Amino acid sequence: MAKQRKLVGAVAYLRTSSATNIGQDKDSERRQRAAVERFAKCAGYQIVDWFYDAAVSGGDDIKTRPGFAALLDRIEGNGVRVVIIEDASRFARKLLTQELGIIALAERGVSVVTASGDDLTNTDDEMKVAMRQIAGAFAQLEKSRLVRKLREARERKRAETGKCEGRMSYAEARPEIVALVRELHGQRQSLRQISKTLASQGHLTGGGKPYTATAVQKMLRGG
Repeated sequence: MAKQRKLVGAVAYLRTSSATNIGQDKDSERRQRAAVERFAKCAGYQIVDWFYDAAVSGGDDIKTRPGFAALLDRIEGNGVRVVIIEDASRFARKLLTQELGIIALAERGVSVVTASGDDLTNTDDEMKVAMRQIAGAFAQLEKSRLVRKLREARERKRAETGKCEGRMSYAEARPEIVALVRELHGQRQSLRQISKTLASQGHLTGGGKPYTATAVQKMLRGG
């Protein structure tokens, strides 16, 4: 008796670019599923999960797509190392966007295989490797630009307000309590007395405890 071949676990990714192609009577999703299932059956894969980005443009950044993001989470959590798609256009129509998606998976040790059997993460093709490297360079450039823009935005905010990052002050997070603290302080109550008054009126910390004298003092100082 012939020994049954052990199936390799894989996940599938589908995408339709238009809302008019979504629905049980539409062909796009059904066609993609059928193509992936035929290939998986012939190639010895078992589809353990499906991920679908419906009405998502092929020009959208692949990492911002909810279906693809869920696919990445699943891969990082369960050890599956093969993604099957109908063809490269399911990632994107634009070559650069395709390559960025492939890079995101290849960096995680994942192979991307089309329903025609083409391994998109194959490093034997020198042109593909070169395109991947170029795509990676553009991705790094975009990341550097974003980091710079965020840093400049923080610096502008800091110049305007004197503060940008970090924990919100009591005055920012609980202005009504700070106002009450200052009113009670004006009535000559001590820090501990103010803490007790706050607690008696239901003003407690996030953990349900009375504010400490130190916290009350910070409120008075605007911290």
